[in-house]
Amino acid sequence: MSEEAEGLNSSGAVDKVADTIIRGIRSGAFVPGQHLVEPDLMQRIGISRGSLREALKHLSVAGIVTLNRFRGAYIAALDQKTTLDLLDVLEPLARLAARLAAQHCDSKEKRQAIQAAARAVEEANRSLNRTHYLEQRRNFYTILIGIGGNRELERAMPLNRADLFRAQAEAHKTEKQRQRHVSGYARVSKAVTEQNVAAADRAVQSHFACTRRSISEMPENSFQGIAV
Repeated sequence: MSEEAEGLNSSGAVDKVADTIIRGIRSGAFVPGQHLVEPDLMQRIGISRGSLREALKHLSVAGIVTLNRFRGAYIAALDQKTTLDLLDVLEPLARLAARLAAQHCDSKEKRQAIQAAARAVEEANRSLNRTHYLEQRRNFYTILIGIGGNRELERAMPLNRADLFRAQAEAHKTEKQRQRHVSGYARVSKAVTEQNVAAADRAVQSHFACTRRSISEMPENSFQGIAV
């Protein structure tokens, strides 16, 4: 292993491992409940075993992976209750992000950014490219938070954790559910560009209600936690 890789600090290792795993979840290369093979990850990322294990400990705390003393590391899998609990945490933060964005969407550049982000979600959905779709959904929230200008929000929102339930849900969504969900981004974008704070808040509230409805309509095995 190169000197540079061996000298990678703990923070850098966590970032590299997290980026690899999150991107893998979005692409379907990693799925919730999947066992992570250390030698494969070491080779793919280019870090030592010690750096990888330290990174996995941090990701376990963040809820991205599950560690088992005897069986190793797994991609975390969310059961239905945990998913709904996560939505309860995400919703008020997302509504705050939308209100702040509506308050501060005061330039042509900002309006174009949020409109483009909403269109990108719709286009990715039409393309049937799962990786691109999940990336654009994440990008929408990044743009929304950026317009609002509260840098602490992105730290506070468990967006990486949300990618886990999105990955689990995508495999079980019907086309009707998917279209219903995608339309929510356009409504949030419209309210933000119009600087209608109350409407932006309601649009996000409705968007999360739609997500909960879709979860309730999914088969019982859609959100089975993996016992490790």
